[in-house]
Amino acid sequence: MAVLKVLVIDDEPGIRSGVTRILGNFHVTYPFMDEDYTFEVMTAASGEEGISIIDKDKPDILLLDNKLPGMQGVEVLEYIREKKYDIATAMITSYASLDVAIKATRDGATDFIPKPFTPQELKSSVENISKQLYLKKVTNKLAEDGKKIRSQFLSVLSHELKAPLNALEGYLRMMHEKQAGDKIDDYANQIDRSLQRIQGMRNLIMDLLDFTKIRLERKDEKIQKVDLAEVAKDAIITVQPYAIQMEVSINLDVRNDSLFMADPEDMEIIFNNLISNAVKYNRFGGNAEISIDSTDNEVILTFSDTGIGISPEDRENLFKDFMRVKNERTKNISGSGLGLSIVRKVIELYHGEIKVESTPDVGTKFIVILPKNAQPLPEII
Repeated sequence: MAVLKVLVIDDEPGIRSGVTRILGNFHVTYPFMDEDYTFEVMTAASGEEGISIIDKDKPDILLLDNKLPGMQGVEVLEYIREKKYDIATAMITSYASLDVAIKATRDGATDFIPKPFTPQELKSSVENISKQLYLKKVTNKLAEDGKKIRSQFLSVLSHELKAPLNALEGYLRMMHEKQAGDKIDDYANQIDRSLQRIQGMRNLIMDLLDFTKIRLERKDEKIQKVDLAEVAKDAIITVQPYAIQMEVSINLDVRNDSLFMADPEDMEIIFNNLISNAVKYNRFGGNAEISIDSTDNEVILTFSDTGIGISPEDRENLFKDFMRVKNERTKNISGSGLGLSIVRKVIELYHGEIKVESTPDVGTKFIVILPKNAQPLPEII
């Protein structure tokens, strides 16, 4: 259990002892909370004494009477605001001073408890404040995690773009200074490498556009009946020039009804990425088999290749952002490392799943299962 520190500032001994007794065995729990809250109660009889405790112990919750000897409650509230202390405050006030309570609420108090109060009224107020504190803590953690993720994302992205730019600059300087000779043919290798680097950056930019599209452009009106066989054929045509270079044959097997309710662009992302991978990571002269099957409840897509395969260690991180399998056989294969991450996000959007089976030096099979009747999620964050 987590402990919240409660400070009661009230000049009436009965109020201080009553709050201590009521909250002594009280705890707050809700289904959405991962831990219960219990309370440690501190008391002060004046504003001055309360401020001393606030400076020293930094309570989480303050139960504050406005009418105090010497320093008034609203002055304590002003002190907390000036010091920028993060303390949830409930004013303890009589009905006669309701206007003061409202003013205090505008000045930072989150609740007020009328005098005389019942144990249930006190518990209800403290319970509400505790829920607010829990939700605030969760919100702050999510915001901090989001900053960390954005920082990591930008760090990796800057590296992915900086490396090819550095290489391009180096090749251009070699040509500018004529380090390899005076004829253009002397630089054929550098020109080929430069074109590869440019293509790699173009692929990264296209993947980033897909990544942004998934996160920001989810629209219900784009959902329509899509013929997955036609999407597959278009994807095969797109990758065919590279397949010819690799002498990889691509076979499409449509075993059943290939219609599916979806955003056509989402299905293009799935087929373009997985068919492209089936060719890129294949062996010279290999085969890529694409099948589309369906039952009454789901569509099953299979993408198989006879390529280099994936080790068990690499499979564990395969769908992470910017994840690329790096070994001697993949060092000359360009890619952003975002493709499979994007594919999985799209599939999850349709409540589906993606499985991978692979044996190094034998081949890889990706199996995509998409439920037919599930409503696509509005967006993925």
